[in-house]
Amino acid sequence: MRYILIVMSFILFLNAQNSDKDIKKAIVKIYSFAKEPNFQKPWISSNMRSSGSGAVIGKDLILTNAHVVANNTFLEVQKYGSAKRYIAKVVAVSHELDLALITCEDKSFFKGIKPIQIGNLPQSEQKILVYGYPMGGKTLSVTSGVVSRVEHQRYVHSGEKFLAIQVDAAINPGNSGGPAISGGKIVGVVMQGMTFSQNIGYLVPTVMIKHFLKDWSDGHIDGVPELHVFISKLENPAAKKYFGLDSNQTGILVNRVMPLGNSAGVLKIDDIILSVNGKNIEDDGTVEFRDGEYTSAKYVVDLLQMGDSVKLKVWRNRKVINLTVKLTKKNSDVWLVKNYIYDKDPSYFIYGGYLFSPVVENLVDSGKRKDCQVYSLLQKSATKKKREQVMLLGVFADRSNRGNQGLYHYMPTKIDGKDIVDFKSFYKAVKAKKSGFIVLEDSNHRKVIIDVAEALKRQKHILKLYNIQYAKSKDLREESK
Repeated sequence: MRYILIVMSFILFLNAQNSDKDIKKAIVKIYSFAKEPNFQKPWISSNMRSSGSGAVIGKDLILTNAHVVANNTFLEVQKYGSAKRYIAKVVAVSHELDLALITCEDKSFFKGIKPIQIGNLPQSEQKILVYGYPMGGKTLSVTSGVVSRVEHQRYVHSGEKFLAIQVDAAINPGNSGGPAISGGKIVGVVMQGMTFSQNIGYLVPTVMIKHFLKDWSDGHIDGVPELHVFISKLENPAAKKYFGLDSNQTGILVNRVMPLGNSAGVLKIDDIILSVNGKNIEDDGTVEFRDGEYTSAKYVVDLLQMGDSVKLKVWRNRKVINLTVKLTKKNSDVWLVKNYIYDKDPSYFIYGGYLFSPVVENLVDSGKRKDCQVYSLLQKSATKKKREQVMLLGVFADRSNRGNQGLYHYMPTKIDGKDIVDFKSFYKAVKAKKSGFIVLEDSNHRKVIIDVAEALKRQKHILKLYNIQYAKSKDLREESK
């Protein structure tokens, strides 16, 4: 009997070894060469190279982080136990969720690799192994740890908040995109570590990985839907009494509905959302996503796809009503300042030495001079009359623009007395002016006046003087063809 037990234990050990070997074969190193745009000086860019990790998940596909392949100009992958690099390309990317799928041009790369399955959301204190190719060596690294907590965290790459897994396994640059494995399955993808902390890292959980894969099933990434409302917690007893709620009713208070968002025309200011798709919302804005564990109420909507509908139970005028919100509007359509832009060059144009660009999150978050006025734009909603904010980034000094050469971060709201709707319509209005003056005006009624004849006369000289090849970005050049 003892002999049989020893033999069985040996067989189990061999199976474990084989399973571990299969996993290692499926972990790849990714070499990325990228063009890093400069949003303060949008006519230039710099080259950078980095490395990350990934895992083969089937159908000749490698799962990794979006930030590993962002803005890439050339990709290579290398598999475990081989020095050969294979040319790769991006198949699908969600910068919002910091996830991407890549593949190899030469499909022989995948020969002999057994794809790793996607598992379920891990439990707290569940043991995990993190695989990847971190800095400090060329061979595969494996570190162990446990799941510390599961809750909403800000994803650094997109700046958005989604469910994330906190782990105590050692995570370093180069680990990005590598899988966290438990029970032989992927339970998360490494996305970021916490600076100035010991062994605190974050994973994109499998629920969001599955959302990404389902989103891409039609060959197109639509993104993660939102209600597009500003809310506040309802923990104050006086507030609950004011709105006529009893002590057993819980929910969140609607402070503002974004004009172009999904909830526009459905939800109203001072509505109290009691539940989302049958999930009761606590007064602190959380829902129970599994027994005894809570996270942001937006989690219920995060799991839905664009085009789905969500059912809300709402307290309005001291009575309960049921509402349905159709989730069709993307985040890029509802904010005045657009989300972080990747994989394309910044938009800009230069006119008589005046450098104009739309305000996007990359621009707000770049440069040494942090402007509070610009940061305040991040909380503003787009409207039909104002979909995008234009900025005068700076002025290339020339005789034609004397007196305005110290201008920077000037944000016009009107051109020749007319409201500026977005960057492209502003560009067209400037280009359409053939004589006279262009009069720009900001929200404080400060005017910038440009002599059209002088601007056109000096344009080529200014570009040549400052060694600028193009007066406008690629998207505007292609549009004017």
